[in-house]
Amino acid sequence: MNKMTFDKENCERIRAVEISFGAAGRPLCKQGRVLMGQGRLLKQGRRKPQPKVFFLFNDVLVYGSILLYGRWYKKQKIIRLEDIQLEDMEDGVELRNQWLIRTPRKSFFVSAASLEEKRAWIEHIEDCRSSLLQGGRLQPGSAFAVTWIPDQAAFRCMRCFNKFSQTNRRHHCRKCGFLVCNSCSKQRAVIDHIHPTRKQRVCILCHTRSEEGEIPRMRGDSTGKSSSEEEDVTPSSDEEEGEGKSQSWMTQMGIWEQPR
Repeated sequence: MNKMTFDKENCERIRAVEISFGAAGRPLCKQGRVLMGQGRLLKQGRRKPQPKVFFLFNDVLVYGSILLYGRWYKKQKIIRLEDIQLEDMEDGVELRNQWLIRTPRKSFFVSAASLEEKRAWIEHIEDCRSSLLQGGRLQPGSAFAVTWIPDQAAFRCMRCFNKFSQTNRRHHCRKCGFLVCNSCSKQRAVIDHIHPTRKQRVCILCHTRSEEGEIPRMRGDSTGKSSSEEEDVTPSSDEEEGEGKSQSWMTQMGIWEQPR
């Protein structure tokens, strides 16, 4: 395949991804942008894992909720590769072949259908990110959001230990990711890497520590290990369901290999 043919087909593929997100999706066509591959992964939501479609470009990672697989998606999210940090994870209770994707605004676990597919995703994301950072024009991210503890992981507030109920609802502290009640999360604070001006919900302990100048954060990840991370995420409502199996990553890469 010569470069002219590849560029034409690459442009058509990117345009098809744009169309699949409908009018609510942001434009993806950009000079020098290449669609490297795509596939379906399970993303850990606050309630349960949900299937999402992921598109890897040479400069960004795009994902969204599935309406009709192969045709229509919604709630498009775009993450710059220089802002991504990956961490390999052991199998959890609900997610196998999983790894952690950290970003400044949101951090979350994803799971592939097989170990081979997981390794391929990680390898290709890291390769694209390394290529992007070569030359020093772009700087890698240094502050990352924490992962939220799933709703089903706690039946009591993790600060006052009162039981959650229909009237005493669960909330997430954006700074530590813990599940807390409204009484224990009435404070708001600016967390720069989430949003430089908008105040986020924080629990009473994180608010106290912030005022005292401390930097809190040590809790277990989904495997039960202890992990030190940065502050947390903006709220997300992208919890729609989809059906079907993951596409083969390597098949996609074989089709979309760039000419040399």
